[in-house]
Amino acid sequence: MYTKEQIAQYPYFAERLKDTDPEALFDHLTGLISRGHILWFAQWLIEHEIPFSFAMLDLDNFKFVNDTYGHHVGDQVLVHVANDVMAMLDGIGLAGRFGGDEFLIVNLRDVTYDMSKAFFTEFYEGRVLRKNIRLEDCSPFITGTVGCAIYPKDAQNYDRLFELIDKTLYRGKSKGRNCHIIYVEEKHRDIVIRQIAKHGLYTTFNGMIRQFEFAPGLINKLQNVMPLLMEELQISDLYYVGRGNIMRAVRNPEIEEPVSGLDRLLRSDDLFADNDMEEVRRRSTAFHKTVMKHEFETLCVVRIGMNMNTEGYLICAEKRNRRIWQQAECAILFFLAKMMAASILIDGEPLP
Repeated sequence: MYTKEQIAQYPYFAERLKDTDPEALFDHLTGLISRGHILWFAQWLIEHEIPFSFAMLDLDNFKFVNDTYGHHVGDQVLVHVANDVMAMLDGIGLAGRFGGDEFLIVNLRDVTYDMSKAFFTEFYEGRVLRKNIRLEDCSPFITGTVGCAIYPKDAQNYDRLFELIDKTLYRGKSKGRNCHIIYVEEKHRDIVIRQIAKHGLYTTFNGMIRQFEFAPGLINKLQNVMPLLMEELQISDLYYVGRGNIMRAVRNPEIEEPVSGLDRLLRSDDLFADNDMEEVRRRSTAFHKTVMKHEFETLCVVRIGMNMNTEGYLICAEKRNRRIWQQAECAILFFLAKMMAASILIDGEPLP
């Protein structure tokens, strides 16, 4: 948690400490700056024309942590995340708790797009997010979504600046979470939060159908739908396995290797999604070898087939990139697998 000495380095808090009970400045659970004072700090910086980047962090699927492990574990996770955020901001800014699992970040050093991007790249590479938090009885894997904007580059007043971080945060959530969005005028000025809320699976599925239908041949259909999948799922490639048990990549023609054990991985299910590679090993030693070879740290595998007939598998995985699979992401891959199965059934063209 912050100390009085740490926050006294900033003139706003040095003044507050003269006439305010120090306990009123801090969030009682995390030790971060309280909601009111982190917001007033941001307003004070704008009043004094001091540049800073302003960001909101929302932990992904935090209700799942509370429901699965209990609220006492949820509280421990919040404290761990708060400590990690404080460590990253040491000497360059302050963080506050906005409420629940949402945090506010005030960064006085990184006040350009490139600087903010570098900061959040490190933020997401295990310094704060995309890592297991090791507690006494469990190790929940934590991801989050961040929306960020910069004063005065993006906004010249507090209300507009807060509107932009709210807008970019919702943009990040609409893209599947587990990402950071830094405001860029050309890309984000026309986004309306109401429109983002309406952009759901229907829009994604409709776009997938259009791209899939307009290409001849199953592999061409997959290649045609890839740009949309890369945007929605934040992936660089997608893998598929046909009845010949050869794993191939949609975008990288050099990947072509035999695999086995996918049936044991899925068992009687149509989908397997996890970042626990030990569970993969327990279910299928054979496929675990492939996972280790490619340094996959997260995995979503979907059966391609209708009824009891299996035509192959879709594999969504990234090297050295752990994530919590969102329901919407699994639904997109499941929908694609069903489109492929229907295409195979109708056209009689199996996966190679």
